[in-house]
Amino acid sequence: MNDETIFNIAGPIAIIGWIILILLPKWISSDKFIIGIIVTLFCIAYAWLIAGNFSPADVKKFNSLAGVMELFQNPALVVAGWIHYLAFDLMTGLFIKKNASKHGISHWLLIPCLFFTFMLGPAGLLLYLLLRFIITKNYFADNF
Repeated sequence: MNDETIFNIAGPIAIIGWIILILLPKWISSDKFIIGIIVTLFCIAYAWLIAGNFSPADVKKFNSLAGVMELFQNPALVVAGWIHYLAFDLMTGLFIKKNASKHGISHWLLIPCLFFTFMLGPAGLLLYLLLRFIITKNYFADNF
């Protein structure tokens, strides 16, 4: 499977996870499906792309912006980076869902947070943390 195909498959798979998070928050198997299937597939694809395109000598490139930009000249590593974002954003969405449930925050209020987490990662998490602070009056509320 080539890099373009992996990239084209990863997006729709991630969207399935986000649809489940947003539209099926009470589905008892949602977390198992998202982590056990979607995130695991992303982990396998990521590991495969890294194993085939990243060498131990490349580690030193993380020490500078120019080095990281050089790594991203390789399309396979760009796809690996994209899959990295997709997997970790989904995990962040799961955290938001579970943490909101713990604090009694309505799922309806989470929808913008989840959308922004899907589209802009940390901005969605920040929105959730602000929402949680407003509702709980405690910025350092329990996370787990």
